[in-house]
Amino acid sequence: MNEFPRISHRIGSIAESATLKVDGKAKALQAAGKPVISYAAGEPDFPTPAHIVEAAVVAARDPKNHRYTPAVGLPELREAIAHKTKTDSGTEVSAAQVVVTNGGKQAVYQAFATLLDPEDEVLMPTPFWTTYPEAIHLAGGVPVEVFAGSDQNYLVTVDQLEAARTPRTKVLLFVSPSNPTGSVYSREQVEAIGKWAYENGLWVITDEIYQNLTYDGLKAYSITEVVPELADRTIMVNGVAKSYAMTGWRLGWMVGPLDAMKAAANLQSHLSSNVSNISQRAAIAALTGPQDEVLAMREAFNRRRLVAVDELNKIPGWLAPTPQGAFYVYSDVTGLLGKEWGGVKINTSLELCDYILDAAEVALVPGEAFGPSGYVRLSYALGDGPLVEGIQRLQKLFS
Repeated sequence: MNEFPRISHRIGSIAESATLKVDGKAKALQAAGKPVISYAAGEPDFPTPAHIVEAAVVAARDPKNHRYTPAVGLPELREAIAHKTKTDSGTEVSAAQVVVTNGGKQAVYQAFATLLDPEDEVLMPTPFWTTYPEAIHLAGGVPVEVFAGSDQNYLVTVDQLEAARTPRTKVLLFVSPSNPTGSVYSREQVEAIGKWAYENGLWVITDEIYQNLTYDGLKAYSITEVVPELADRTIMVNGVAKSYAMTGWRLGWMVGPLDAMKAAANLQSHLSSNVSNISQRAAIAALTGPQDEVLAMREAFNRRRLVAVDELNKIPGWLAPTPQGAFYVYSDVTGLLGKEWGGVKINTSLELCDYILDAAEVALVPGEAFGPSGYVRLSYALGDGPLVEGIQRLQKLFS
């Protein structure tokens, strides 16, 4: 009798989400009565705005929302997304170019699955969000890390991308603002990278989930706005999770050329069919309704951002560049490594985060989750009080 592995190699090789793993450990400790402060999850601490919730309540009472609807999304929502893409991404698209997905993660997965054949390479600026390489691997592709450190404000250059390009390179992943770094590419940088991608015949997958969370008057420029000729080879990924405090509603989308969206729609028709109609109705309210609460949340994030950076940089050996978007501080902690802490020599950021969780009951995500060791990610999407208290514990621990 043939002996087959119980789990497929493809699925068995997937790494667990490091951010969710750290957050889960922190929540387990909190449930056990430990006063753990967690900076692990990228999740706003605000409730979803009331008018969005009310739209969902009304939708839940309407029997038409109790049935299957088009797999690609409700027509009204696709129109609203097309309008947002024009307004915020500077790119005119039709509703037919929109596929509504179960959160941004499904959109990311489907984008790579739609474009990649086995051994196709994806240039992946690093530090990267922990899901990207796993989605690329699942699609049969090969992620190629292009690293930019704190000395570059974590922003890759055209020269770096060109050095990493090979005859197998098919896709450039572009993310601005970035998770985990919060870095935002300038218009000039976006233009240079976009023109380079176009001249080399590459596809671009651009994750714009944080595009409305920028600070200091900065704009997160879409690559298709600055280099319009790329629109025929670009898939934009977005969603309502971060800007509208709707992480649990699981509503994202992808926008791209008609042939790519038709292929993605075919995949989704077999994978999940339509997204919950209740969440879709809520998303319509989010995109078309008042934005005052969204702006208020951004102001709160901005305040916390400045406090977090100021306080973290008081720790000797801790370098926290000021992020320009999203709600993360990505710190260079190489100055703390190679030393003894708590009587043990600590050489990696993974070891450092384990030590911090044990000694200070503060949960951070180590750089190994996003690329090279030597860094830690802190989310400031939590209350002002816990934000300051946790950093004060770090200050005390490393004083």
